[in-house]
Amino acid sequence: TTDYQQFKERSEAHFKSLIVRDGDEIHWKKTLFAFWRFGAEVQETEDDAKLGSLWSLLPADTRVPDHSIWDHLDLTSAFAGAFAADEKEDVALLIVSLGPVQSFIASARSTSDLWAGSHLLANLTWEAMKPLCDHLGPDAILFPRLRGLPLVDMWLRDEVGLDDTLFEQCPWTKKGTDANPLFSAALPNRFVAVVPACEAERMAQMAADSTKAWLQDLGKETVSRLLETAGLGDDPDAYCHQQMREQIEGFPEIQWASVPFSLAKPRNKEKQRDLNIRELEDAMRPFFPSASDGVGFLGSGAWEVLQNETEFWSPNPGVLYPAIHDLAERVLASAKAVRPFGQMEENGWRCSLTGETEWLTTDSRQLNRSYRGQEDTLWSRVHANMPSWAKQGEHLGALPAIKRLWPTIFADRISVDVQRFVVSTHTMAVAPSLEKLVESPRKNELEEWVQDSDKCPALPRKLAHLREERVSRILGTLERLKESEGDSEAARLESRFNDILGHAPDAYYALLMFDGDHMGRILSGDHEKTSISYLQSFHSQVRDGFRQYAKDSNRLIDYGNLHRAISPNRHLAISNVLSNFSLHVAPYVIEEAFHGKLLYAGGDDVLAILPVVDLFPAMRLLREAYGGHSERYAPQDWRDVRKGRELFLKDGFAYLRGKLMHMMSGATASCGAVVAHHQAPLSVVMRELRVAEQRAKNEGGRDAFNLSVLKRSGGDLHVCEHWGEADALLMRMRRFLSEPDVSRRAVYNSLLWVRELPQDASEEMFAQMLQHQLKRQTGRKTTQDYLDVPSIAGDLAKLATQKPDKGKWLSNFMSTAEFLARETRAPETCEKAE
Repeated sequence: TTDYQQFKERSEAHFKSLIVRDGDEIHWKKTLFAFWRFGAEVQETEDDAKLGSLWSLLPADTRVPDHSIWDHLDLTSAFAGAFAADEKEDVALLIVSLGPVQSFIASARSTSDLWAGSHLLANLTWEAMKPLCDHLGPDAILFPRLRGLPLVDMWLRDEVGLDDTLFEQCPWTKKGTDANPLFSAALPNRFVAVVPACEAERMAQMAADSTKAWLQDLGKETVSRLLETAGLGDDPDAYCHQQMREQIEGFPEIQWASVPFSLAKPRNKEKQRDLNIRELEDAMRPFFPSASDGVGFLGSGAWEVLQNETEFWSPNPGVLYPAIHDLAERVLASAKAVRPFGQMEENGWRCSLTGETEWLTTDSRQLNRSYRGQEDTLWSRVHANMPSWAKQGEHLGALPAIKRLWPTIFADRISVDVQRFVVSTHTMAVAPSLEKLVESPRKNELEEWVQDSDKCPALPRKLAHLREERVSRILGTLERLKESEGDSEAARLESRFNDILGHAPDAYYALLMFDGDHMGRILSGDHEKTSISYLQSFHSQVRDGFRQYAKDSNRLIDYGNLHRAISPNRHLAISNVLSNFSLHVAPYVIEEAFHGKLLYAGGDDVLAILPVVDLFPAMRLLREAYGGHSERYAPQDWRDVRKGRELFLKDGFAYLRGKLMHMMSGATASCGAVVAHHQAPLSVVMRELRVAEQRAKNEGGRDAFNLSVLKRSGGDLHVCEHWGEADALLMRMRRFLSEPDVSRRAVYNSLLWVRELPQDASEEMFAQMLQHQLKRQTGRKTTQDYLDVPSIAGDLAKLATQKPDKGKWLSNFMSTAEFLARETRAPETCEKAE
């Protein structure tokens, strides 16, 4: 209903405002970067022609509206730049991967170490991409999507030199706390770029050199800070400087692969027609030894149709992007399998965290004796002056030392005054209780215990406002009392704390690991739920025209019904979705909808720490947000998004605070979660977390969750189920058992009775038994719909009788619900979380 001329005028005025001038001349590089970064963010006045969130989703081609104009411009600009920089006008696909990931992140003694490992890897990936972005432009990176990433924005402002005013509305310029998006680890450990074919190897080497040089500089700064903190003075010839250089020399491992598009040469170069694919076939054949005809995409039905010219279209090398990408991925996998490395000799006592390298020292002779008996080491001095950098007796090697100091170094680099910003496991466990305490009219009874020197521990973002409350420092007070051998005084304070709350604070916290399913198949176009046919990708009017045109051609009809092959635009669209999920949606769900702290969010991967009461609701919302579908968060009408709630999910979209974003519609995700005592060794919990995630993918069959409860008293619990009935039932069961007039014996008695049931007991028998036991332990006041006992018993029986071992499954399921419903996770808190 709006005249396109209005949009044309608005677009032209918007881009003219982004032109950067150097005197009277246009500064073309800065103008390109400004266009790329801010072209999709038009500033509009309030009028009838306002596009709002739809501006960033304008289609590149209304006939095939499957990708935006911004995806199209990114791609054409990337190829144009690569063509222009190659003497033979040949371009290549370059894939670069950094590692190892899991082992580097897993070597952690605290949640701060966990965050630092993830965040440091994200920064290393950006340092690898930075030379390519500077040389070719950030549009050359197809995956991940860099537009709007805080690290990239800061580079554009501080190093490229774009005007500060362009970034005034960016959240990272406004927050001087750990809530700053710059603290988010939002980059995966690999990237895909379009580069000039003649420079592919040089670009890969530039990426490797840039990364290693940056890490060496960081290592040097780390050692300098340790020496200064220890009061030893920064001697550049100190032995620990040499240790640092040697221990990080081979890190990270960088593998890369490139495949030129010239493997498919057009015989008619002027018109890019009549492709000769012999070289491409020969390159792919070693990876398909059993293929008798075509290999990979070259043997597909899509290529069988596409390679034939019609009167209106003929194939060019770009059509073979699926084969080029597939070949590049396979070559990279081969490069990873080789993994050449140099030997490193370590003779002295090893790092107390990893046990792999010598610990850093100023005197090599100290490495010949156990550090446990030495009090004059670098690390003992650091502990005395900066306990947050080294615990009592802890002696670290190069990489663990960098991780330990990275929070401080990074905060200094971006001028944010934060010392401890990663929430400890203890603070996360008691966070809901702390919120309840601050709201209590009796909170002044605890203020007398707090001294001005007591520091408020790092809090979840949702509770950041509590830092202004004096009583919020009560956790710091407890730590001080316990460390100063005032155990009796600490015990009295804990007793008063428990009395005001009405119960002891929760001692358990939760770690969550979320991962998209079948991402490799989705990126290769081989996933049936996320891949549509060529005909489905057309606009409805074009679809009708195609059917009419192709009615006499079986070949074209077959082509229209084929699943569409991947394309660079598809990869850009997926990259954009994953960027939106990791930069906007996941942080909102974990840190604003709930009381958690995001440790890592890169693409489809999420690692977060949460209070137990928030765990399951957060898991469910994260899964719904990933796919962009939710009955609970769907608006009745899209006009409802202007009212009330901040997040809406519908039709594969997420609408968050005025920003409309594609999500992974049709895709599924699996989630592993572990509930553990805050004093449990973090390495053990992380190991169990990885096992839980693998259970969700393997035993659960993907699109599933696995919740493991590691009880301090022993007897671990595991629930592995598909999303849907099971997670909804677990929440209903928890709320039922958390009611004041429902006895926990409802679970114990039921499980005792289940053991006496025969293995071939029917679903009806199970349901009647469970209903009888649950009703016996339920008071008359329990009348809410979600506490409908017959319904709960029936659903439990239905799921139980589908399992090979009904009794074991029911025991794990009901015991987990009972654990989640205990009074430390209070009923009112459960309702608030859900």
